[in-house]
Amino acid sequence: MTGIGPFWIDPKDDRAKFPDVSLALREPNGLLAVGGDLSPRRLITAYMQGIFPWYSQGQPILWWSPDPRAVLFPHQIKVSRSMRKTFRNGGFEVTLDQAFRDVLAACAQPRQSSHGTWITPEIADAYIHLHRLGLAHSVEAWQDKKLVGGLYGVAIGKVFFGESMFSRVANASKLAFISLVHQLEAWDFSVIDCQIQSDHLRSLGSEDIPRLKFISILKRDCHLHADRKPWVLDREMVTSIYSSGGHDAGTD
Repeated sequence: MTGIGPFWIDPKDDRAKFPDVSLALREPNGLLAVGGDLSPRRLITAYMQGIFPWYSQGQPILWWSPDPRAVLFPHQIKVSRSMRKTFRNGGFEVTLDQAFRDVLAACAQPRQSSHGTWITPEIADAYIHLHRLGLAHSVEAWQDKKLVGGLYGVAIGKVFFGESMFSRVANASKLAFISLVHQLEAWDFSVIDCQIQSDHLRSLGSEDIPRLKFISILKRDCHLHADRKPWVLDREMVTSIYSSGGHDAGTD
């Protein structure tokens, strides 16, 4: 099926449903729908169906479900020996849910490769709301008590949906991500949604899977739970993994 979207979602109709993801366009890959809103209900429904918002300032809300889907299975994380050395000797500390707004603001800063940001004030407010509900989480990398890297995303059931990351010093976002993956593996998370593939993610162990397989994982593992406490990193566990050589990716 080539896709016949994008479909219009009335922002005034909070009961309007997303079309089936099989109807998303092939070009641009995954564009499914336009419109709607960024309410918690809408966002949760989207994630559970393999859909996420991604648009720029001045555009309507665009909803995507690309095929294939970039994911990382926690047990397949790749950690180079140089990254282990950086973790042990770089003076970094990694935390969870300690500075969500600061991480979000840092991720929203324009990158050198682009002139704008997709994290509009509307997007920021929506994910801050999800954070208050215990669904959106941040990972922070600190050096000399300064926030130097991190990422944020949404967790529903045993699935973590990564949204954005940033680095102010070399390897900071990698350390944050790798630490998160180890913690999610300990918590028995089944998959991390990376949305769109990149060389950076592939170097850490991500892979492309068919959208249909991704949806089947969501149906099995993506279910809301009542317990939504702030996350706390098991530092002893993560430190031991960096020291042990598990999931080693080689000498680079």
